[in-house]
Amino acid sequence: MGSWVLMECGLKPLPRVFSRSTRFNHARAANGGISMMAARRGEDLPSLSLKLRAWDHRQRRWSLGVSAPLKVAPVSSEEDDVLREEGGYGLDDHFDPGSAPPFKLADIRAAIPKHCWVKDPWRSMSYVVRDVAVVFGLAAAAAYLNNWVVWPLYWAAQGTMFWALFVLGHDCGHGSFSNNPKLNSVVGHLLHSSILVPYHGWRISHRTHHQNHGHAENDESWHPLSEKIFRSLDAVTKTLRFTAPFPMFAYPFYLWGRSPGKSGSHFHPSSDLFVPSEKNDVITSTACWMAMVGLLVGLSFVMGPVQMLKLYVVPYWVFVMWLDLVTYLHHHGHEDKLPWYRGQEWSYLRGGLTTLDRDYGWINNIHHDIGTHVIHHLFPQIPHYHLIEATEAAKPVLGKYYREPKKSAPLPFHLIGTLINSLKKDHYVSDTGDVVYYQADSKLSDSLSSDK
Repeated sequence: MGSWVLMECGLKPLPRVFSRSTRFNHARAANGGISMMAARRGEDLPSLSLKLRAWDHRQRRWSLGVSAPLKVAPVSSEEDDVLREEGGYGLDDHFDPGSAPPFKLADIRAAIPKHCWVKDPWRSMSYVVRDVAVVFGLAAAAAYLNNWVVWPLYWAAQGTMFWALFVLGHDCGHGSFSNNPKLNSVVGHLLHSSILVPYHGWRISHRTHHQNHGHAENDESWHPLSEKIFRSLDAVTKTLRFTAPFPMFAYPFYLWGRSPGKSGSHFHPSSDLFVPSEKNDVITSTACWMAMVGLLVGLSFVMGPVQMLKLYVVPYWVFVMWLDLVTYLHHHGHEDKLPWYRGQEWSYLRGGLTTLDRDYGWINNIHHDIGTHVIHHLFPQIPHYHLIEATEAAKPVLGKYYREPKKSAPLPFHLIGTLINSLKKDHYVSDTGDVVYYQADSKLSDSLSSDK
Protein backbone atom coordinates (compact mmCIF):
# COMPACT_ATOMS: atom_id res chain seq x y z
CA MET A 1 0.00 0.00 0.00
CA GLY A 2 2.94 2.33 0.54
CA SER A 3 3.32 2.93 -3.18
CA TRP A 4 0.30 5.18 -3.23
CA VAL A 5 1.17 7.31 -0.22
CA LEU A 6 0.73 10.86 -1.39
CA MET A 7 2.90 13.91 -0.90
CA GLU A 8 -0.07 16.24 -0.41
CA CYS A 9 -1.29 19.12 1.60
CA GLY A 10 1.67 19.42 3.48
CA LEU A 11 -9.62 36.84 25.07
CA LYS A 12 -12.92 36.56 26.22
CA PRO A 13 -16.29 36.03 24.52
CA LEU A 14 -18.40 39.05 23.71
CA PRO A 15 -21.45 39.72 25.87
CA ARG A 16 -24.75 38.49 24.50
CA VAL A 17 -25.85 41.71 22.88
CA PHE A 18 -27.88 41.45 19.70
CA SER A 19 -28.92 44.34 17.56
CA ARG A 20 -32.49 44.57 16.31
CA SER A 21 -33.00 42.72 13.09
CA THR A 22 -33.70 44.82 10.01
CA ARG A 23 -32.76 42.64 7.09
CA PHE A 24 -35.96 41.28 5.70
CA ASN A 25 -39.63 40.59 6.08
CA HIS A 26 -40.24 36.90 6.84
CA ALA A 27 -43.78 36.94 5.59
CA ARG A 28 -42.83 38.47 2.26
CA ALA A 29 -39.94 36.02 1.94
CA ALA A 30 -42.39 33.14 2.34
CA ASN A 31 -44.33 34.52 -0.65
CA GLY A 32 -41.27 34.58 -2.83
CA GLY A 33 -40.07 38.13 -2.29
CA ILE A 34 -37.48 39.54 0.05
CA SER A 35 -38.00 42.96 1.52
CA MET A 36 -34.53 44.16 2.43
CA MET A 37 -34.06 46.81 5.10
CA ALA A 38 -30.82 48.69 4.77
CA ALA A 39 -28.22 48.26 7.52
CA ARG A 40 -25.30 50.58 8.08
CA ARG A 41 -22.20 48.48 8.58
CA GLY A 42 -19.31 49.82 10.65
CA GLU A 43 -15.64 49.63 9.79
CA ASP A 44 -13.65 46.59 10.88
CA LEU A 45 -11.09 46.71 13.62
CA PRO A 46 -7.75 45.71 12.04
CA SER A 47 -6.95 43.26 14.85
CA LEU A 48 -10.15 41.31 14.21
CA SER A 49 -10.24 41.50 10.43
CA LEU A 50 -10.80 37.90 9.43
CA LYS A 51 -13.78 37.53 7.15
CA LEU A 52 -13.67 34.90 4.43
CA ARG A 53 -15.36 36.23 1.33
CA ALA A 54 -16.62 34.30 -1.68
CA TRP A 55 -14.41 31.43 -2.73
CA ASP A 56 -12.75 31.71 -6.12
CA HIS A 57 -13.27 28.11 -7.27
CA ARG A 58 -10.86 28.06 -10.18
CA GLN A 59 -7.99 29.82 -8.40
CA ARG A 60 -8.57 28.32 -4.91
CA ARG A 61 -8.01 31.66 -3.22
CA TRP A 62 -9.50 33.48 -0.27
CA SER A 63 -9.78 37.21 0.25
CA LEU A 64 -9.70 38.60 3.77
CA GLY A 65 -11.64 41.11 5.84
CA VAL A 66 -14.60 40.72 8.24
CA SER A 67 -17.61 42.96 8.28
CA ALA A 68 -20.08 43.07 11.14
CA PRO A 69 -22.46 45.92 11.81
CA LEU A 70 -21.48 48.31 14.58
CA LYS A 71 -24.94 49.80 14.42
CA VAL A 72 -28.09 48.96 12.56
CA ALA A 73 -30.73 51.24 11.16
CA PRO A 74 -33.81 51.25 13.42
CA VAL A 75 -36.99 49.56 12.30
CA SER A 76 -39.81 51.89 11.44
CA SER A 77 -42.95 51.52 13.51
CA GLU A 78 -44.88 50.34 10.44
CA GLU A 79 -42.31 47.64 9.61
CA ASP A 80 -42.17 46.65 13.26
CA ASP A 81 -45.94 46.10 13.36
CA VAL A 82 -45.91 44.06 10.15
CA LEU A 83 -43.09 41.83 11.36
CA ARG A 84 -44.75 41.22 14.68
CA GLU A 85 -48.16 40.48 13.15
CA GLU A 86 -46.88 38.24 10.35
CA GLY A 87 -44.35 36.21 12.28
CA GLY A 88 -41.06 37.94 11.50
CA TYR A 89 -40.19 38.19 15.17
CA GLY A 90 -39.89 35.69 17.95
CA LEU A 91 -42.17 35.88 20.93
CA ASP A 92 -39.56 37.23 23.30
CA ASP A 93 -37.63 39.69 21.14
CA HIS A 94 -36.99 40.82 17.59
CA PHE A 95 -34.50 38.23 16.34
CA ASP A 96 -33.93 37.83 12.62
CA PRO A 97 -31.68 34.85 11.70
CA GLY A 98 -30.81 36.45 8.36
CA SER A 99 -29.41 39.65 9.86
CA ALA A 100 -25.68 40.18 10.04
CA PRO A 101 -24.44 39.01 13.46
CA PRO A 102 -23.00 41.54 15.95
CA PHE A 103 -19.86 39.41 16.39
CA LYS A 104 -17.04 38.30 14.15
CA LEU A 105 -15.37 35.02 13.38
CA ALA A 106 -12.41 36.06 15.51
CA ASP A 107 -14.71 36.56 18.51
CA ILE A 108 -15.92 32.96 18.28
CA ARG A 109 -12.38 31.70 17.82
CA ALA A 110 -11.21 33.62 20.88
CA ALA A 111 -13.92 32.03 23.04
CA ILE A 112 -12.78 28.47 22.23
CA PRO A 113 -10.14 27.08 24.63
CA LYS A 114 -6.71 26.73 23.07
CA HIS A 115 -6.46 23.02 23.79
CA CYS A 116 -9.52 22.40 21.59
CA TRP A 117 -7.33 23.14 18.57
CA VAL A 118 -4.73 20.51 19.47
CA LYS A 119 -4.72 17.39 17.28
CA ASP A 120 -3.58 14.13 18.84
CA PRO A 121 -2.74 11.58 16.11
CA TRP A 122 -2.52 8.74 18.64
CA ARG A 123 -6.00 9.49 19.90
CA SER A 124 -7.27 9.77 16.33
CA MET A 125 -5.70 6.42 15.43
CA SER A 126 -7.26 4.82 18.49
CA TYR A 127 -10.70 5.61 17.05
CA VAL A 128 -9.67 4.03 13.76
CA VAL A 129 -8.48 0.87 15.51
CA ARG A 130 -11.68 0.73 17.57
CA ASP A 131 -13.99 1.14 14.59
CA VAL A 132 -12.11 -1.25 12.31
CA ALA A 133 -12.11 -3.89 15.06
CA VAL A 134 -15.88 -3.49 15.49
CA VAL A 135 -16.44 -3.76 11.71
CA PHE A 136 -14.50 -7.02 11.43
CA GLY A 137 -16.01 -8.36 14.64
CA LEU A 138 -19.55 -7.72 13.43
CA ALA A 139 -18.83 -9.34 10.06
CA ALA A 140 -17.27 -12.41 11.68
CA ALA A 141 -20.16 -12.81 14.11
CA ALA A 142 -22.81 -12.46 11.42
CA ALA A 143 -21.06 -14.92 9.09
CA TYR A 144 -20.67 -17.43 11.91
CA LEU A 145 -24.28 -17.21 13.13
CA ASN A 146 -25.71 -16.89 9.59
CA ASN A 147 -29.23 -16.51 10.95
CA TRP A 148 -32.04 -14.46 9.46
CA VAL A 149 -32.84 -13.09 12.89
CA VAL A 150 -29.28 -11.79 13.12
CA TRP A 151 -28.82 -10.41 9.60
CA PRO A 152 -31.14 -7.35 9.91
CA LEU A 153 -29.47 -6.41 13.20
CA TYR A 154 -26.08 -6.83 11.54
CA TRP A 155 -27.05 -4.64 8.60
CA ALA A 156 -28.16 -1.79 10.85
CA ALA A 157 -25.08 -2.03 13.07
CA GLN A 158 -22.54 -2.52 10.28
CA GLY A 159 -24.03 0.24 8.13
CA THR A 160 -23.69 2.57 11.10
CA MET A 161 -20.06 1.52 11.55
CA PHE A 162 -19.36 2.16 7.84
CA TRP A 163 -20.71 5.65 8.49
CA ALA A 164 -18.36 5.98 11.49
CA LEU A 165 -15.44 5.05 9.22
CA PHE A 166 -16.53 7.74 6.80
CA VAL A 167 -16.52 10.36 9.57
CA LEU A 168 -12.93 9.48 10.53
CA GLY A 169 -11.89 9.74 6.87
CA HIS A 170 -13.77 13.04 6.80
CA ASP A 171 -11.50 14.26 9.63
CA CYS A 172 -8.49 13.23 7.53
CA GLY A 173 -9.80 15.31 4.65
CA HIS A 174 -10.08 18.39 6.87
CA GLY A 175 -6.66 17.87 8.42
CA SER A 176 -8.24 17.62 11.88
CA PHE A 177 -7.07 13.99 12.18
CA SER A 178 -3.44 15.00 12.57
CA ASN A 179 -0.92 17.63 11.48
CA ASN A 180 0.79 15.08 9.22
CA PRO A 181 -0.55 15.32 5.63
CA LYS A 182 0.90 11.92 4.71
CA LEU A 183 -0.81 10.20 7.61
CA ASN A 184 -4.07 11.96 6.82
CA SER A 185 -3.86 10.87 3.19
CA VAL A 186 -3.01 7.23 3.89
CA VAL A 187 -5.66 6.78 6.58
CA GLY A 188 -8.21 8.75 4.56
CA HIS A 189 -7.66 6.55 1.51
CA LEU A 190 -7.86 3.31 3.48
CA LEU A 191 -11.06 4.31 5.26
CA HIS A 192 -12.90 5.93 2.36
CA SER A 193 -11.85 3.44 -0.31
CA SER A 194 -13.13 0.61 1.92
CA ILE A 195 -16.64 2.12 1.70
CA LEU A 196 -16.37 3.10 -1.98
CA VAL A 197 -15.76 6.83 -1.54
CA PRO A 198 -13.04 8.42 -3.75
CA TYR A 199 -11.04 10.17 -1.03
CA HIS A 200 -9.50 13.12 -2.88
CA GLY A 201 -12.48 13.65 -5.14
CA TRP A 202 -14.70 13.84 -2.08
CA ARG A 203 -12.16 15.89 -0.08
CA ILE A 204 -11.94 18.61 -2.71
CA SER A 205 -15.69 18.92 -3.25
CA HIS A 206 -16.29 18.87 0.50
CA ARG A 207 -13.77 21.68 0.89
CA THR A 208 -15.81 23.63 -1.66
CA HIS A 209 -18.92 22.95 0.45
CA HIS A 210 -17.30 24.39 3.58
CA GLN A 211 -15.86 27.40 1.82
CA ASN A 212 -19.26 28.27 0.33
CA HIS A 213 -21.64 27.02 3.01
CA GLY A 214 -24.98 28.78 2.99
CA HIS A 215 -24.48 30.19 -0.53
CA ALA A 216 -27.57 29.55 -2.65
CA GLU A 217 -25.55 28.73 -5.76
CA ASN A 218 -21.91 28.06 -4.86
CA ASP A 219 -22.52 25.57 -2.04
CA GLU A 220 -21.80 22.00 -3.06
CA SER A 221 -23.81 19.70 -0.79
CA TRP A 222 -27.63 19.77 -0.64
CA HIS A 223 -27.68 23.37 -1.86
CA PRO A 224 -31.16 24.65 -2.77
CA LEU A 225 -32.52 24.48 -6.29
CA SER A 226 -33.42 27.78 -7.87
CA GLU A 227 -37.03 28.11 -8.95
CA LYS A 228 -35.98 28.02 -12.59
CA ILE A 229 -34.12 24.72 -12.18
CA PHE A 230 -36.91 23.27 -10.04
CA ARG A 231 -39.52 24.07 -12.70
CA SER A 232 -37.35 22.41 -15.35
CA LEU A 233 -37.24 19.06 -13.54
CA ASP A 234 -39.45 16.27 -14.80
CA ALA A 235 -41.99 14.63 -12.51
CA VAL A 236 -39.85 11.55 -11.89
CA THR A 237 -36.84 13.62 -10.80
CA LYS A 238 -38.98 15.71 -8.46
CA THR A 239 -40.45 12.57 -6.93
CA LEU A 240 -37.05 10.98 -6.40
CA ARG A 241 -35.60 14.16 -4.89
CA PHE A 242 -38.45 15.07 -2.54
CA THR A 243 -40.12 11.78 -1.58
CA ALA A 244 -38.67 9.77 1.31
CA PRO A 245 -36.79 7.49 1.30
CA PHE A 246 -35.44 8.10 -2.22
CA PRO A 247 -33.23 11.12 -1.36
CA MET A 248 -31.49 8.97 1.23
CA PHE A 249 -29.97 6.87 -1.56
CA ALA A 250 -28.59 9.84 -3.49
CA TYR A 251 -24.94 9.84 -2.50
CA PRO A 252 -23.45 7.34 -4.99
CA PHE A 253 -25.29 9.10 -7.82
CA TYR A 254 -24.05 12.48 -6.57
CA LEU A 255 -20.47 11.18 -6.68
CA TRP A 256 -20.91 10.30 -10.34
CA GLY A 257 -22.94 13.29 -11.56
CA ARG A 258 -23.33 15.90 -8.77
CA SER A 259 -26.60 17.73 -8.15
CA PRO A 260 -29.14 19.19 -10.62
CA GLY A 261 -27.72 22.37 -12.12
CA LYS A 262 -24.10 21.25 -11.65
CA SER A 263 -21.91 19.06 -13.82
CA GLY A 264 -18.87 16.91 -13.25
CA SER A 265 -17.81 13.71 -11.51
CA HIS A 266 -15.79 13.00 -8.37
CA PHE A 267 -13.92 10.30 -10.30
CA HIS A 268 -12.83 12.25 -13.38
CA PRO A 269 -9.69 14.42 -13.10
CA SER A 270 -11.00 16.87 -15.72
CA SER A 271 -14.25 17.49 -13.86
CA ASP A 272 -15.39 21.04 -13.14
CA LEU A 273 -14.82 20.24 -9.48
CA PHE A 274 -11.05 20.22 -9.84
CA VAL A 275 -8.20 22.40 -11.05
CA PRO A 276 -5.33 20.95 -13.13
CA SER A 277 -2.97 20.75 -10.14
CA GLU A 278 -5.37 18.29 -8.46
CA LYS A 279 -5.42 15.85 -11.37
CA ASN A 280 -2.95 13.35 -9.89
CA ASP A 281 -4.77 13.34 -6.55
CA VAL A 282 -8.06 12.51 -8.26
CA ILE A 283 -6.48 9.78 -10.38
CA THR A 284 -4.93 8.21 -7.27
CA SER A 285 -8.22 8.14 -5.38
CA THR A 286 -10.13 6.78 -8.37
CA ALA A 287 -7.54 4.02 -8.72
CA CYS A 288 -7.97 3.12 -5.04
CA TRP A 289 -11.74 3.06 -5.50
CA MET A 290 -11.37 0.72 -8.48
CA ALA A 291 -9.03 -1.53 -6.49
CA MET A 292 -11.69 -1.84 -3.79
CA VAL A 293 -14.32 -2.72 -6.39
CA GLY A 294 -11.96 -5.38 -7.74
CA LEU A 295 -11.44 -6.77 -4.24
CA LEU A 296 -15.19 -6.98 -3.66
CA VAL A 297 -15.68 -8.79 -6.97
CA GLY A 298 -12.94 -11.23 -6.06
CA LEU A 299 -14.45 -11.88 -2.64
CA SER A 300 -17.81 -12.50 -4.30
CA PHE A 301 -16.26 -15.39 -6.24
CA VAL A 302 -14.69 -16.76 -3.06
CA MET A 303 -17.68 -16.37 -0.71
CA GLY A 304 -20.49 -16.33 -3.21
CA PRO A 305 -22.49 -13.28 -4.32
CA VAL A 306 -25.31 -13.83 -1.81
CA GLN A 307 -22.91 -13.86 1.13
CA MET A 308 -21.20 -10.75 -0.21
CA LEU A 309 -24.58 -9.08 -0.58
CA LYS A 310 -25.37 -9.80 3.06
CA LEU A 311 -21.95 -8.93 4.47
CA TYR A 312 -21.15 -5.78 2.48
CA VAL A 313 -23.72 -4.53 -0.03
CA VAL A 314 -26.69 -4.09 2.33
CA PRO A 315 -24.56 -2.38 5.04
CA TYR A 316 -23.14 -0.12 2.33
CA TRP A 317 -26.63 1.17 1.52
CA VAL A 318 -27.38 1.66 5.21
CA PHE A 319 -24.21 3.76 5.37
CA VAL A 320 -25.42 5.78 2.37
CA MET A 321 -28.70 6.45 4.13
CA TRP A 322 -26.86 7.65 7.25
CA LEU A 323 -24.68 9.95 5.18
CA ASP A 324 -27.57 11.50 3.28
CA LEU A 325 -29.74 11.85 6.39
CA VAL A 326 -27.05 13.56 8.46
CA THR A 327 -25.74 15.87 5.76
CA TYR A 328 -29.26 16.91 4.73
CA LEU A 329 -30.50 17.64 8.24
CA HIS A 330 -27.45 19.69 9.14
CA HIS A 331 -28.62 22.23 6.56
CA HIS A 332 -32.41 21.71 6.45
CA GLY A 333 -35.44 21.02 8.55
CA HIS A 334 -35.36 23.63 11.31
CA GLU A 335 -38.80 24.73 12.50
CA ASP A 336 -37.84 28.32 11.63
CA LYS A 337 -36.88 28.88 8.03
CA LEU A 338 -33.20 29.71 7.72
CA PRO A 339 -31.67 31.94 5.07
CA TRP A 340 -29.53 31.19 2.06
CA TYR A 341 -27.38 33.98 0.67
CA ARG A 342 -26.09 35.38 -2.58
CA GLY A 343 -23.87 38.25 -3.66
CA GLN A 344 -22.70 40.77 -1.08
CA GLU A 345 -25.00 39.36 1.59
CA TRP A 346 -23.04 36.11 1.77
CA SER A 347 -20.05 35.78 4.05
CA TYR A 348 -18.22 32.80 5.48
CA LEU A 349 -19.54 33.60 8.94
CA ARG A 350 -23.17 34.20 7.95
CA GLY A 351 -23.22 31.09 5.78
CA GLY A 352 -21.78 28.96 8.57
CA LEU A 353 -24.39 30.21 11.03
CA THR A 354 -27.17 28.66 8.93
CA THR A 355 -25.93 25.15 9.74
CA LEU A 356 -27.61 23.10 12.47
CA ASP A 357 -26.50 20.86 15.31
CA ARG A 358 -28.40 17.60 15.75
CA ASP A 359 -28.62 15.15 18.63
CA TYR A 360 -28.43 11.46 17.68
CA GLY A 361 -28.72 9.90 21.13
CA TRP A 362 -26.56 6.81 21.53
CA ILE A 363 -25.22 7.28 18.01
CA ASN A 364 -23.39 10.50 18.96
CA ASN A 365 -20.37 8.65 20.28
CA ILE A 366 -20.45 6.00 17.57
CA HIS A 367 -20.27 8.52 14.73
CA HIS A 368 -17.79 10.75 16.50
CA ASP A 369 -20.05 13.66 17.46
CA ILE A 370 -20.62 14.73 13.87
CA GLY A 371 -23.88 16.25 15.11
CA THR A 372 -21.93 19.16 16.62
CA HIS A 373 -21.95 20.74 13.21
CA VAL A 374 -22.01 24.53 13.59
CA ILE A 375 -18.55 24.89 15.13
CA HIS A 376 -17.24 22.18 12.82
CA HIS A 377 -18.41 24.17 9.82
CA LEU A 378 -16.84 27.39 11.03
CA PHE A 379 -13.60 25.75 12.24
CA PRO A 380 -13.14 22.38 10.51
CA GLN A 381 -9.59 22.15 11.89
CA ILE A 382 -10.93 21.29 15.37
CA PRO A 383 -10.73 17.52 16.06
CA HIS A 384 -14.07 15.83 16.56
CA TYR A 385 -13.26 14.91 20.17
CA HIS A 386 -13.08 18.62 21.09
CA LEU A 387 -16.19 19.79 19.25
CA ILE A 388 -18.63 19.50 22.17
CA GLU A 389 -16.40 21.55 24.48
CA ALA A 390 -15.72 24.09 21.73
CA THR A 391 -19.45 24.45 21.06
CA GLU A 392 -20.25 25.05 24.74
CA ALA A 393 -17.54 27.70 24.91
CA ALA A 394 -18.84 29.45 21.79
CA LYS A 395 -22.53 29.53 22.75
CA PRO A 396 -22.32 32.80 24.77
CA VAL A 397 -20.92 34.53 21.68
CA LEU A 398 -23.31 32.93 19.21
CA GLY A 399 -26.41 33.71 21.28
CA LYS A 400 -29.58 33.11 19.25
CA TYR A 401 -27.57 32.41 16.13
CA TYR A 402 -26.99 29.02 17.72
CA ARG A 403 -30.06 26.78 17.67
CA GLU A 404 -30.11 24.20 20.42
CA PRO A 405 -30.85 20.74 18.95
CA LYS A 406 -33.87 18.79 20.11
CA LYS A 407 -32.86 16.18 22.67
CA SER A 408 -32.94 12.69 21.19
CA ALA A 409 -34.14 9.42 22.61
CA PRO A 410 -31.48 6.66 22.65
CA LEU A 411 -32.12 6.20 18.92
CA PRO A 412 -32.88 9.32 16.82
CA PHE A 413 -36.15 8.23 15.25
CA HIS A 414 -37.56 11.75 15.72
CA LEU A 415 -35.33 12.90 12.86
CA ILE A 416 -37.31 10.83 10.38
CA GLY A 417 -40.31 13.12 10.92
CA THR A 418 -38.06 16.17 10.61
CA LEU A 419 -36.75 14.85 7.29
CA ILE A 420 -40.21 14.13 5.87
CA ASN A 421 -41.57 17.53 6.88
CA SER A 422 -38.61 19.28 5.27
CA LEU A 423 -38.98 17.34 2.02
CA LYS A 424 -42.62 18.45 1.86
CA LYS A 425 -41.87 22.18 2.07
CA ASP A 426 -38.21 22.89 1.21
CA HIS A 427 -38.36 22.73 -2.58
CA TYR A 428 -36.68 25.77 -4.12
CA VAL A 429 -35.54 29.34 -3.54
CA SER A 430 -36.29 32.43 -5.58
CA ASP A 431 -34.17 33.10 -8.66
CA THR A 432 -33.55 36.64 -7.43
CA GLY A 433 -32.63 38.25 -4.14
CA ASP A 434 -29.50 38.08 -2.01
CA VAL A 435 -31.25 36.68 1.09
CA VAL A 436 -33.64 33.91 0.14
CA TYR A 437 -35.66 31.22 1.88
CA TYR A 438 -36.98 27.85 0.85
CA GLN A 439 -40.43 27.89 -0.69
CA ALA A 440 -42.87 25.05 -1.25
CA ASP A 441 -44.42 24.02 -4.53
CA SER A 442 -48.08 23.62 -3.58
CA LYS A 443 -48.77 20.98 -6.23
CA LEU A 444 -45.81 18.84 -5.11
CA SER A 445 -46.66 19.33 -1.42
CA ASP A 446 -50.25 18.22 -2.02
CA SER A 447 -49.03 15.22 -3.96
CA LEU A 448 -46.61 14.19 -1.19
CA SER A 449 -49.30 14.62 1.46
CA SER A 450 -51.82 12.55 -0.47
CA ASP A 451 -49.33 9.70 -0.70
CA LYS A 452 -49.20 9.35 3.09
